Amino acid sequence: MGSSLLIERLEPVSRIVAELDASDPREAEARLNREFPGDSEQIRQIREAALQALEDGTLCHRGEPGMQFSRLSKPENTPGGSSIDAVLMENSAGPPHTHTLGEFCLCLPLTEGATFEDRTDTWVVLPKGSRHVPEVKQGRMLILYWLPEGAVVWE
Repeated sequence: MGSSLLIERLEPVSRIVAELDASDPREAEARLNREFPGDSEQIRQIREAALQALEDGTLCHRGEPGMQFSRLSKPENTPGGSSIDAVLMENSAGPPHTHTLGEFCLCLPLTEGATFEDRTDTWVVLPKGSRHVPEVKQGRMLILYWLPEGAVVWE
Protein backbone atom coordinates (compact mmCIF):
# COMPACT_ATOMS: atom_id res chain seq x y z
CA MET A 1 0.00 0.00 0.00
CA GLY A 2 2.85 2.43 0.95
CA SER A 3 3.57 4.57 -2.07
CA SER A 4 0.14 4.12 -3.70
CA LEU A 5 -1.54 5.86 -0.73
CA LEU A 6 1.08 8.60 -0.92
CA ILE A 7 0.48 9.12 -4.65
CA GLU A 8 -3.25 9.36 -3.96
CA ARG A 9 -2.70 11.98 -1.26
CA LEU A 10 -0.41 13.97 -3.57
CA GLU A 11 -2.97 14.19 -6.39
CA PRO A 12 -4.47 17.54 -5.24
CA VAL A 13 -0.96 19.01 -5.02
CA SER A 14 -0.15 17.76 -8.53
CA ARG A 15 -3.24 19.50 -9.89
CA ILE A 16 -2.19 22.84 -8.33
CA VAL A 17 1.45 22.45 -9.44
CA ALA A 18 0.16 22.07 -13.02
CA GLU A 19 -1.35 25.57 -12.76
CA LEU A 20 1.78 27.27 -11.39
CA ASP A 21 4.42 29.25 -13.22
CA ALA A 22 7.92 28.31 -12.08
CA SER A 23 9.30 31.53 -13.55
CA ASP A 24 7.71 33.31 -10.56
CA PRO A 25 8.84 31.18 -7.60
CA ARG A 26 7.62 33.59 -4.89
CA GLU A 27 4.09 33.59 -6.25
CA ALA A 28 4.17 29.81 -6.72
CA GLU A 29 5.36 29.31 -3.14
CA ALA A 30 2.69 31.69 -1.86
CA ARG A 31 -0.05 29.73 -3.66
CA LEU A 32 1.25 26.38 -2.41
CA ASN A 33 1.40 27.76 1.13
CA ARG A 34 -2.19 29.03 0.83
CA GLU A 35 -3.50 25.76 -0.61
CA PHE A 36 -1.34 23.38 1.46
CA PRO A 37 0.03 25.11 4.58
CA GLY A 38 2.70 23.21 6.47
CA ASP A 39 0.48 22.78 9.53
CA SER A 40 -2.58 21.60 7.55
CA GLU A 41 -4.35 18.27 7.80
CA GLN A 42 -3.47 17.57 4.15
CA ILE A 43 0.26 17.93 4.80
CA ARG A 44 -0.07 15.84 7.97
CA GLN A 45 -1.70 13.06 5.92
CA ILE A 46 0.94 13.31 3.18
CA ARG A 47 3.68 13.12 5.80
CA GLU A 48 2.02 10.10 7.43
CA ALA A 49 1.73 8.28 4.08
CA ALA A 50 5.33 9.16 3.19
CA LEU A 51 6.66 7.84 6.49
CA GLN A 52 4.69 4.63 5.98
CA ALA A 53 6.13 4.25 2.47
CA LEU A 54 9.65 4.80 3.86
CA GLU A 55 9.01 2.13 6.47
CA ASP A 56 7.57 -0.25 3.85
CA GLY A 57 10.63 0.25 1.67
CA THR A 58 8.56 1.56 -1.25
CA LEU A 59 9.94 5.10 -1.04
CA CYS A 60 13.59 6.21 -1.28
CA HIS A 61 14.81 2.64 -1.68
CA ARG A 62 17.72 3.51 -4.01
CA GLY A 63 21.04 5.14 -3.18
CA GLU A 64 23.09 5.11 0.00
CA PRO A 65 22.33 6.22 3.58
CA GLY A 66 22.37 10.01 3.67
CA MET A 67 21.12 10.24 0.07
CA GLN A 68 18.33 7.86 -0.90
CA PHE A 69 15.81 8.47 -3.66
CA SER A 70 13.01 7.07 -5.81
CA ARG A 71 10.49 8.08 -8.43
CA LEU A 72 6.86 8.02 -7.34
CA SER A 73 5.21 8.85 -10.62
CA LYS A 74 6.16 9.49 -14.22
CA PRO A 75 4.81 12.64 -15.94
CA GLU A 76 2.34 10.65 -18.04
CA ASN A 77 0.82 9.14 -14.88
CA THR A 78 0.49 12.37 -12.90
CA PRO A 79 -2.32 14.92 -13.20
CA GLY A 80 -0.77 17.94 -14.90
CA GLY A 81 2.18 16.07 -16.41
CA SER A 82 4.93 16.43 -13.79
CA SER A 83 7.06 13.63 -12.47
CA ILE A 84 6.98 13.18 -8.71
CA ASP A 85 10.23 12.12 -7.09
CA ALA A 86 11.44 11.75 -3.52
CA VAL A 87 14.80 12.13 -1.86
CA LEU A 88 15.72 11.40 1.74
CA MET A 89 18.79 13.42 2.70
CA GLU A 90 20.73 13.70 5.93
CA ASN A 91 23.43 16.34 6.21
CA SER A 92 24.38 15.80 2.59
CA ALA A 93 24.51 17.40 -0.84
CA GLY A 94 23.19 15.83 -4.02
CA PRO A 95 24.38 15.96 -7.59
CA PRO A 96 24.32 19.30 -9.44
CA HIS A 97 21.45 19.70 -11.86
CA THR A 98 19.41 22.23 -13.82
CA HIS A 99 15.62 22.58 -13.68
CA THR A 100 14.77 23.44 -17.26
CA LEU A 101 11.07 23.93 -16.41
CA GLY A 102 11.41 24.50 -12.66
CA GLU A 103 11.03 22.37 -9.56
CA PHE A 104 8.36 22.40 -6.83
CA CYS A 105 9.58 20.93 -3.52
CA LEU A 106 7.54 19.84 -0.52
CA CYS A 107 10.03 19.73 2.36
CA LEU A 108 9.24 17.42 5.26
CA PRO A 109 11.88 17.72 8.00
CA LEU A 110 12.39 14.49 9.94
CA THR A 111 14.62 16.15 12.52
CA GLU A 112 13.90 19.54 14.02
CA GLY A 113 15.92 22.33 12.46
CA ALA A 114 16.76 20.51 9.22
CA THR A 115 17.11 22.88 6.26
CA PHE A 116 16.94 22.56 2.48
CA GLU A 117 18.75 25.25 0.51
CA ASP A 118 19.32 26.96 3.90
CA ARG A 119 15.54 27.28 4.33
CA THR A 120 13.09 25.68 6.73
CA ASP A 121 10.06 26.46 4.55
CA THR A 122 7.52 23.75 3.72
CA TRP A 123 7.49 24.79 0.04
CA VAL A 124 10.54 25.70 -2.01
CA VAL A 125 10.12 26.51 -5.71
CA LEU A 126 13.15 26.72 -7.96
CA PRO A 127 12.61 28.71 -11.16
CA LYS A 128 12.91 27.63 -14.76
CA GLY A 129 16.54 27.35 -15.80
CA SER A 130 17.86 27.34 -12.23
CA ARG A 131 20.88 25.22 -11.38
CA HIS A 132 21.84 24.03 -7.92
CA VAL A 133 23.47 21.41 -5.78
CA PRO A 134 20.65 20.33 -3.44
CA GLU A 135 21.72 20.30 0.16
CA VAL A 136 20.15 19.36 3.47
CA LYS A 137 21.89 20.63 6.60
CA GLN A 138 21.29 20.26 10.31
CA GLY A 139 19.49 16.96 10.14
CA ARG A 140 17.34 14.69 8.04
CA MET A 141 14.65 15.70 5.56
CA LEU A 142 12.35 14.01 3.08
CA ILE A 143 11.72 16.11 -0.01
CA LEU A 144 8.94 15.30 -2.46
CA TYR A 145 9.39 17.21 -5.68
CA TRP A 146 7.55 17.82 -8.92
CA LEU A 147 9.42 18.34 -12.19
CA PRO A 148 7.15 19.62 -15.01
CA GLU A 149 7.36 17.09 -17.85
CA GLY A 150 10.03 15.34 -15.77
CA ALA A 151 12.50 17.87 -17.17
CA VAL A 152 15.87 17.98 -15.42
CA VAL A 153 19.47 17.92 -16.61
CA TRP A 154 21.81 15.99 -14.30
CA GLU A 155 25.48 16.89 -14.48
